[in-house]
Amino acid sequence: MKMSKTVFKEPPYNCKRCPRLSKFLKELRVSHPDYHNGPVQSFGDPDPRLLIIGLAPGMHGANRTARPFTGDWAGDLLYSSLAKFGMSNDSYDARADDGLELKGVQITNAVRCLPPQNKPIGAECTACRPYLTDQIKSLKRLKAIMTLGKISHDNTIRALGLKLKDYPFGHNKSYNVSDKITLISSYHCSRYNTNTKRLTEEMFHGVFQNLKDAIEA
Repeated sequence: MKMSKTVFKEPPYNCKRCPRLSKFLKELRVSHPDYHNGPVQSFGDPDPRLLIIGLAPGMHGANRTARPFTGDWAGDLLYSSLAKFGMSNDSYDARADDGLELKGVQITNAVRCLPPQNKPIGAECTACRPYLTDQIKSLKRLKAIMTLGKISHDNTIRALGLKLKDYPFGHNKSYNVSDKITLISSYHCSRYNTNTKRLTEEMFHGVFQNLKDAIEA
């Protein structure tokens, strides 16, 4: 599995910052011993121009494979979109050992551990946020951030030390969050959002086009 060689700290496998999540993962190590069942590290280019921030690992996706958005529906759409816009080597096969490489892109989650029912509570978002803050600060070539869903968006705005009222969430909404970084938010590429047509492939690709324009500006 090709992982980022990061200069920021990732949560340790036995992280106990969030008691509820720690307990949940401990139980899963018994019921699903072949799953990763721990904090999922960031994946992709170690010196990216684009950082994609999801909500949290999926139960049978990243929590199983130990790679963000790998092995579930959301990953199918995300990685196919990256390939379409020339941001990967297009070898995604829903496995952590598929040889996938990202070009100028790094992917992470606002909350690094799987939460019950995919719903982290506020205290868990707060506890994990320092990892995201340090990550963003460490990426010196970063020009754009993509946030997937409102929780990811809000966590990222807070990680940047900004006020939510000044940067409300909206699909394909763009903000200059520093003198060099553009943040563009998107509805999450979940199966629910795509099945209900809240998010279509065309809409998602529209966000990527704007991200590409921001990176190349």
